[in-house]
Amino acid sequence: MQSVCWTTVSGSRRSRASRRAATTDWASYTDGQLLDLRLCDLGLELEQTPAQALVEELWSEFAGRGLRFRPYVWISTEWFTPDDTTGFAIPFYVVHPRLVRLERRQMLEVEGGTREDCLKLMRHEAAHALDNAYRIRRSRRFREVFGSPSEPYDSSYAPDPNSRDHVLHLDYWYSQSHPLEDWAETFAVWLRPGSGWRRRYAGWPALRKLEYVDELCDGLAARAPKIRTRRREEPLSSVKLTLREYYERKRAAYTDDTTPVFAGRLERVFPRDGEGPPAAAFLRGAQRDLVRRVAAATGQHTYLVDHVLREMVARARDRKLRLAGDPADALVEAAVLLTSLSSHYSYGSHPRYQR
Repeated sequence: MQSVCWTTVSGSRRSRASRRAATTDWASYTDGQLLDLRLCDLGLELEQTPAQALVEELWSEFAGRGLRFRPYVWISTEWFTPDDTTGFAIPFYVVHPRLVRLERRQMLEVEGGTREDCLKLMRHEAAHALDNAYRIRRSRRFREVFGSPSEPYDSSYAPDPNSRDHVLHLDYWYSQSHPLEDWAETFAVWLRPGSGWRRRYAGWPALRKLEYVDELCDGLAARAPKIRTRRREEPLSSVKLTLREYYERKRAAYTDDTTPVFAGRLERVFPRDGEGPPAAAFLRGAQRDLVRRVAAATGQHTYLVDHVLREMVARARDRKLRLAGDPADALVEAAVLLTSLSSHYSYGSHPRYQR
């Protein structure tokens, strides 16, 4: 994944002891106090967090497959693997329980906030690092199996939920977004212990890709990487944004008004001057039922419907929309709007996949 870049400025180095002390200090802060803290002042070191155990578990998965390569990992603002590096970044908010709670309150969800989700994303990013280390994308066979790695990223890719040409790993059929993401998703499925990929994808065209990864990695097992790097792009210690500024920018990206299908339609259901409870809370409370009913009625994939509803929640929250009139009527109107948006929504508008 390419990175979402925040403005950074190099900061002064601090001792390990002072960084550990800073971590202890802010863990008891209120949300307001924590939001006024600069990211570089969190004093986070990967080795001092529970995330290090997951990194070591990832390394053991590589060893279990006979691979000598071990991607290095550092803390930054998002999940990303820079080109020409053999490591990847993980976001600060997954490495400490207090930051997980803040992220959930600020963004309604935590990307990689559970052990399994964090490992899934690590496997994906590790695949990009492995590609960089061995220059896998340069081979003719890679292009035959996955397509051209130089193909431009499509900012509005429209996945086919019924496709069997791609594996299913991260949400939103991310393997369909680009040949390099297809590679990373396929490798991640292959790497996961107990995935049963031969049985799971039997009869799928995607099985050919998994067999290629299996054959390729068998050949890499005894080979040292062609390149080794230790570069860390945008390390958290260099980011002078406060957490408040970080979340303001992040929410702005997630509620980009350029998505044409929304175009004020949410406000017609939940007006700003409504006298009822906040629309975001109302939609969150009805989320499970709305997603289930709309997915069943339209045949749309549940992931897609759930994704669009979460966009509705985020927009309703940021625009301070409210309920007006009878809640039962509002629920019906919300279901109609969710049905319409789900059939027209373009995945490219979601900043998670503009990397």
